[in-house]
Amino acid sequence: MRSVLLVEDDIFDTMTAQRSFARFNVPHTLHTAFNGEEALDLLRGRQGQQALRPLPEVILLDLNMPRMNGEEFLTELRADPELRDIPVFVTTTSGMEADRAATTALGVHGYILKPLDFETSADLIDSLSLLEQLLK
Repeated sequence: MRSVLLVEDDIFDTMTAQRSFARFNVPHTLHTAFNGEEALDLLRGRQGQQALRPLPEVILLDLNMPRMNGEEFLTELRADPELRDIPVFVTTTSGMEADRAATTALGVHGYILKPLDFETSADLIDSLSLLEQLLK
């Protein structure tokens, strides 16, 4: 069973992601965090959280979140030798080229415009790449 960490502050987007996984029968355990700080606490076992082990095979990351946004989270993740190689797919409402370029520079594996829907996403190539990653 695949382990996925969804870092998302919108409950409706979380539910949409869950439905998309279910539609394609992707066997997975979905862990969620409301922002980048919560995600790092979960990954590192801080603030009373037990460290998520094994590490998730994929992180789905929203860019615009409170406390610690997606770019800040990616910067910390990529600086951590234990966490830096986890594949990250950005899921966002931002179609701005500056956001795409900034996250690409931080080593994301894909950039998917919300809602996360493997069938109709405008970024179908990245969606299919994510699906392939999860099915490996």
